[in-house]
Amino acid sequence: MPDIDAEKAHQPVLLDESLEFLQPQHNGLFVDATLGLGGHSEAILDSSPTTRVIGIDQDNEALSFAKKRLSRFGKREMIFKANFSEIGKIVAKAKQGSPDGILADLGVSSLQLDSESRGFSFRFDAPLDMRMDKDSGGQTVTELLATIGKDELANIIYKYGEERASRKIARWIIEKRESGNPIQTTFELAELVKRAVRTGAKDKTHPATRTFQALRIAVNSELDILEQFISDSVDLLKTNGVLAIITFHSLEDRIVKHAFQRLAGKCQCPPRMPQCVCGAVKKVEILTRKPVLPAEDERNENPRSRSAKLRACRKLEQ
Repeated sequence: MPDIDAEKAHQPVLLDESLEFLQPQHNGLFVDATLGLGGHSEAILDSSPTTRVIGIDQDNEALSFAKKRLSRFGKREMIFKANFSEIGKIVAKAKQGSPDGILADLGVSSLQLDSESRGFSFRFDAPLDMRMDKDSGGQTVTELLATIGKDELANIIYKYGEERASRKIARWIIEKRESGNPIQTTFELAELVKRAVRTGAKDKTHPATRTFQALRIAVNSELDILEQFISDSVDLLKTNGVLAIITFHSLEDRIVKHAFQRLAGKCQCPPRMPQCVCGAVKKVEILTRKPVLPAEDERNENPRSRSAKLRACRKLEQ
């Protein structure tokens, strides 16, 4: 594991705002469903000498670091290697009862972004891996690009990256593959996208950002499991328990918003449907009419927080 300074490596996003919703000082049980480097868990555990946290993450490097960081809390911190979609199984395995609060920070961790070998960032020239769990046996981005069809690739880049030039990018990637010179590294992909995408002088975002996001989402199936995670989490919570979710792009935020609305009893069916078929049942009270955004000080201190949005809901008595 790389040598990491905890303070410099990970600044928990929207920390104070998350704690305000979770209210961990009442000595309860909380689940940090995306443990990462442990910043949010550390603050929850520091709030009370009897608060307990179940931490879940699928990244071995993050788990190793978090275990060391949180070791001072002893048995109050229970850490499990799993995807956050497995929250029901993990809570049952921990045998601590129903949680008072669940937190999910869906952003890529600082450890992953700052890795020079895992391919999450085009700041470093590395193989295109991008798997959250390197030991999963799942497909890497390099393997995806070696087999995928042009139309399917374009759809992934457009759907998950909201990239207008998706078809051009996909066509160029496939043409390079068919010429015997397939894209295999972050620098190669970033350079191709930069040439394919026209950006304005005022655009501060690197043109490859949306494509990298789309491919990362695809190989980790990130959006496919989010809505089910939300439903499972609400079912697991105690009455009056709080679910808080931090997202970092519009697709995630939209899924969270609509899932919360459905769980608050708002029908999601098209207006002309003769009867509701979406399964909307009032199980929660939405605590955030609009998403909570980082304060200006946090955005300035931690640029990675700029796109973060926090939504929260409270479970109602059934």
